[in-house]
Amino acid sequence: MRSLVAVSSEEIPERLAAALDGSGPALLPTAPGDPAPPSLTGPVKEEIALVVATSGSTGQPKGVLLSAAALRASASATHARLGGPGTWLLALSAHHIAGVQVLIRSLLAGSDAGIADTSQGFRPDAFASAAHAVLDRPGRHYTSLVPTQLVRLLSDGGAGLEALTGFDGVLLGGAATPAELLEQARAAGVAAITTYGMSETCGGCVYDGVPLDGVRVRLGEDGRISLSGPVLASGYRGAANEAFAEGWFHTNDLGRFEPDGRLTVLGRADDMIITGGVNVAPALVERVLCAEPDVLEACVLGLPHPEWGQLVAAVVVPAEPGAPPSPERLRALVSSQLGGPFAPKRIAVVAALPLRGPGKVDRRALAEMLISHDVISR
Repeated sequence: MRSLVAVSSEEIPERLAAALDGSGPALLPTAPGDPAPPSLTGPVKEEIALVVATSGSTGQPKGVLLSAAALRASASATHARLGGPGTWLLALSAHHIAGVQVLIRSLLAGSDAGIADTSQGFRPDAFASAAHAVLDRPGRHYTSLVPTQLVRLLSDGGAGLEALTGFDGVLLGGAATPAELLEQARAAGVAAITTYGMSETCGGCVYDGVPLDGVRVRLGEDGRISLSGPVLASGYRGAANEAFAEGWFHTNDLGRFEPDGRLTVLGRADDMIITGGVNVAPALVERVLCAEPDVLEACVLGLPHPEWGQLVAAVVVPAEPGAPPSPERLRALVSSQLGGPFAPKRIAVVAALPLRGPGKVDRRALAEMLISHDVISR
C-alpha cells in the first residue's frame, strides 16, 4: 500500500512529479482552506497517484482513484490530438482534475506550466499577464478554461482576449459550451476545442465530439453514455463502484451520435425534465436561448407542478444588465424551434448563475432559489 496525503492547490505543482513516478506519496488535492473529507483519506494501492474528490452534486463527494498510468495516458493522448507537447498555462484550480491535468501535461512535455493568479477570482488582466509569459516561450502553447472564463474574456475584449488568441489550443470543459459562445470565440480567433469527460476519465477524453486515441464511446438504449480506454479511473474510494463494470465507466449523461459520428452530450439523465409526458432535454433549450444576442448565459431546469409533473423553467443572464430579454420572445423562440412543450413556462433573470466545482452551474441552488423566492417572471 501507498500513503496518501492531502495537499492544497498551491502545493500540487511541487509534489506532483513524485506522486506520478512513485517516489512520493499519492496526493489528495483540496481546495484552499477546505479540509480533506475523512472518508477519502488513508492508504491506497501502489499504482494510485491521485485521489480526486468529485464536486459532490449529490451532497456526498466521492474519491476518484487515478493511477499514474491512466493520468499519463490522458496527457499523452491530449498532446497527440493537439499536435504535440507544448507549454501550458494553468488558469484553473489545481484541486480539480482539469487543473491537475494541465500540470501533468506540462511534466510530460518537460516544461514548467505558467500559472495565472486567480486568488482574487478570474480576471482578464491577470490572465493576460500570465499568458504573455507563456507565449514568449518557444514551441506550441495551450491552456484550459471553463466556459464562464471564456465568457469573461470575450466580454472584456481587451488584452486577455488578445492573449487568448495566441494559444494553439484552448480546451473548454467543466460544463457544456453553448454553440453560440463557441462560434463567437472561434470568430474572434480563439483556437477553442470543446472537451467532454470527468474525473473518472482523468478529465476530458472526447474532443469536439471525437474520442481521444484509445478511448471508446457507446450509448445504451436509453442514450446513456459509457466510456472505456486507458484513461479510466480505478474506481471510487468512499462509494460503491457499480458505475465501473467490465472495463467501462457508465456515466449518468445522455448523448447522441451525429451523422458524422461525433458525440453530442445532451446533459445528465437526472436533469431531464418530464412535463406532461414529454421528455425535455435542458441542453437543447439552453442552446436556443444562448443563441439570442440578449442572453449571455442560461440554465434550464424542471420545477414540481401538480398537473404536468414538472414545468420547464429557465434562468438567464442578460448580455446587458440593464436590458433583460423579453420572456415572451424567448418562449416564442424556443417553441418555434423545438416545440411548445420545450418552451419555458417560467423565466427568471439573474445577474450571474451560481456555480459549483469547475464551472458547473449549481442547478440545485437555482431550483431552491426559484421555489423559495418569487423571482420568476411569467
